[in-house]
Amino acid sequence: AVIWGDIFSIIERTTRDGLKKIITLNITDYTLSISVKAILDKEKWKIIENLKKGSAILVKGEVNYDKYDREIVVMAKNISLLEKLETMDTANKKRVELHLHTNMSSMDGVSTVKDLIKRAYKWGHQAVAITDHGVAQAFPDAMNAVASIKKDGGNIKVLYGIEAYFIDDMKDEFNGDYKSLKYFHQIILAKNQTGLKNLYRLISKAHLDYFYRKPRIPKIELIKYREGLILGSACEAGELYRAIVQEKDFEDLSEIAKFYDYLEIQPLSNNNYMIRNGIVKSEENLKEYNKKVIELGEKLNIPVVATCDVHFMDPHEAKYREIL
Repeated sequence: AVIWGDIFSIIERTTRDGLKKIITLNITDYTLSISVKAILDKEKWKIIENLKKGSAILVKGEVNYDKYDREIVVMAKNISLLEKLETMDTANKKRVELHLHTNMSSMDGVSTVKDLIKRAYKWGHQAVAITDHGVAQAFPDAMNAVASIKKDGGNIKVLYGIEAYFIDDMKDEFNGDYKSLKYFHQIILAKNQTGLKNLYRLISKAHLDYFYRKPRIPKIELIKYREGLILGSACEAGELYRAIVQEKDFEDLSEIAKFYDYLEIQPLSNNNYMIRNGIVKSEENLKEYNKKVIELGEKLNIPVVATCDVHFMDPHEAKYREIL
């Protein structure tokens, strides 16, 4: 067989006589994984130095049952290092991601903030937002990642924010019990130092004063500390999108939309679960929802931005998030 894969672990052991080295390379092509074994004479030991975790290799060898490991392995005859083509952003005008989760979004985000900022910089993006669920825990590492890029002569700007759990406690039917209110997702970005301080205040209040299953931010507190903050309408769990799905009239939708500084639309694939769950019939419905957001933005003169609701970097990492 001839196969390729990325090395995710390397195990070495020397035979008792010290003359040979048995190397096991565990590799994956992100559909399945297998062990590749090679038995090397002493004069070939240096070959191993070129093989590292993360290296892509092409292997030719016999596929056999290994009695020692008690599994199917590839006994390598030839191993070649490969140079993989990286995915790049080839757009002439780069976008700025305004909805992004790191692994500090508990049980949801997969990638580290350092890796995400590094990728955005590599793709030529001038800025990237950090919007974890209700917390600011990725901020220090984000600051250090930017400092590292600047040290090497580059630059990228981080927009510090959160995806908040927002509750509207200013509704007429509110009876004073915060636990009775349904929460919606909402993006909050700090645009200056005042905004950052207010964001920290809101995060603290959400955890200390209004926590119920989630750290929730009431509308009355958001209005009080809104200076220096930019509000986005968030994903399908946002107040506006949910109202559109419920087919509320345009006047009601306008009242909700007016509260936000920008409105979001997201890739259809983000909301495909709504088709699978029978909430909508087809992708045409999802397109109509996005068009409605754009219509509201145009009528109310509110910017509409395309966001990705990032939770991982590469396609194969979708499985990790699914497990989380």
